[in-house]
Amino acid sequence: MTNLPQSLSMNAAFGGPSASVPSPAGGTPASKDRKMASAEHLVLELSNPDLRENALLELSKKRELFQDLAPLLWNSFGTIAALLQEIVSIYPVLSPPALSPVQSNRVCNALALLQCVASHPDTRMLFLNAHIPLYLYPFLNTTSKSRPFEYLRLTSLGVIGALVKVDDTEVISFLLSTEIIPLCLRTMEMGSELSKTVATFIVQKILLDDVGLDYICTTAERFFAVGRVLGNMVTSLADQHSNRLLKHIIRCYLRLSDNPRACDALRSCLPDMLRDGTFNSCLRDDLTTRRWLQQLLNNVGVNRVPALHAGGGFDHMLVN
Repeated sequence: MTNLPQSLSMNAAFGGPSASVPSPAGGTPASKDRKMASAEHLVLELSNPDLRENALLELSKKRELFQDLAPLLWNSFGTIAALLQEIVSIYPVLSPPALSPVQSNRVCNALALLQCVASHPDTRMLFLNAHIPLYLYPFLNTTSKSRPFEYLRLTSLGVIGALVKVDDTEVISFLLSTEIIPLCLRTMEMGSELSKTVATFIVQKILLDDVGLDYICTTAERFFAVGRVLGNMVTSLADQHSNRLLKHIIRCYLRLSDNPRACDALRSCLPDMLRDGTFNSCLRDDLTTRRWLQQLLNNVGVNRVPALHAGGGFDHMLVN
C-alpha cells in the first residue's frame, strides 16, 4: 500500500513511534512549554465541531512530540467524548459499505489519538476500564477490501496492538471477555498483509499469556478455529512470502505447542509446509524464527509419545 495516512505506519500499528515523525530530541524548558501550550490549544479545539478536523490532523501528525499528550487527552473536559463521537458518526456508512477516503482518514486520526491513550501507562487501564475498545469492534467486523475500510481496520487493530504490547494479564483477560479472537481471525483471513500481520501479532500476544493460552486451548472448537486460520495463512504464504507475517504465525504455533492437548493435536494438523522446508529460503537470514520453527518441530516430533492420546486430547473432545 502507498500513501498511508500518518496514523498507519507499521510502527504506529504496534503502538510505537511513527517512522515519519522525528522522535523528540530533548530541548529547552521554554521549547517544551511551547509544545505543551500548542498541544493544549489543539486539544481544546477538539471540542469544537468546526475546528475538530484540523485539530485531529495536527495532533495525529505531532503526537510523538507531545510527551504527556495521553493524560491531557484523557483528563481534558469533553475530549474523549469528542473522539468517540467521531467513531460513532461513521457507523451508518459501514453497512452497506459507503465509507469515503475523507471519512476514513478523519476517523483514523481520531483512532491514532486513542492509540496514544492506550499506549500510555497512566491512561491504559482507565482506557480499558471504560471499555473503549468495544467502540472499535464494528470496524473490525467489516469485510470490504477497499482502501478506506482497510485503513480503518488497520488503525483499529493498532489500538488493540498498543494494549497487548505491554504484557499485562488484566488486559488479556478483558480482551478475552470480548469478541477480539474471532474479530482478529476474520482479519487474518481477509485483510491486507499488514492487517493480517497486526491481527496475528495480537493473537500471538494473547497466546503468550497463560490466561490466553488456556482460554484458546480449553475447547476443541477454539483451538481448531485458530488452527484452521493459521493453516490457511501458511498455505497462502507459499505463493506470496511475507517474513514478518510468517514469523508471527510460527510463534503462535510454537506457543500452542506448550499446551499438551494442543501439542498432541498439532502432530496431525500442523501444515506440511512447515515440516518440508518450503520456507527455508525466506528464513535463511532470520535465526530467531528458524529456532522457533525447529523447536516447534521438536515439540510435535513424530518420535515423541503422544501426551494425551488415550482420552484427554482434542480428538476425544470432538468425538464427544
